[in-house]
Amino acid sequence: MKIKNILPILLFLVSFSFYAQGKTDEKREKIKAYKVSFLTTELELTPTEAEKFWPIYNAYDDKQFELRHQKMKAFLERLNDDNINSISEKEAAVLIAQMESTDKELYLLREKYNSNLKKILSAKKILKLKKCEDDFNRKLLKQYRDKAAAGKD
Repeated sequence: MKIKNILPILLFLVSFSFYAQGKTDEKREKIKAYKVSFLTTELELTPTEAEKFWPIYNAYDDKQFELRHQKMKAFLERLNDDNINSISEKEAAVLIAQMESTDKELYLLREKYNSNLKKILSAKKILKLKKCEDDFNRKLLKQYRDKAAAGKD
């Protein structure tokens, strides 16, 4: 399965477990701290790079989280099995337009983020950042699966 396919699943699973347990902010902060530690170690940023990188990264990460979890959550709530069968074509078209708008916002956010990164990091480090983020997400998903499997025993 490609990384592009795994990331949305990971984000959904992580956000679902957070909402189910009612401790979203606390868990998100723990994961964020773990991610900062992981990226800091893997990227080997110079002090100057780190000073410029983290404000850009954190602003991007927060806005991306907001778009994915607040807006998309509203869409997903309206698309449960009961609702999807009872909504009109017009309502479905409106939902699709809203989802496309959110996708466009995410794309534009990513484009601005990459533009800002190019001002402070080499192209090679930007690619390494993408790989590190993917590695982190795989590692997080593995921990989630391992924890879920241990809970079944």
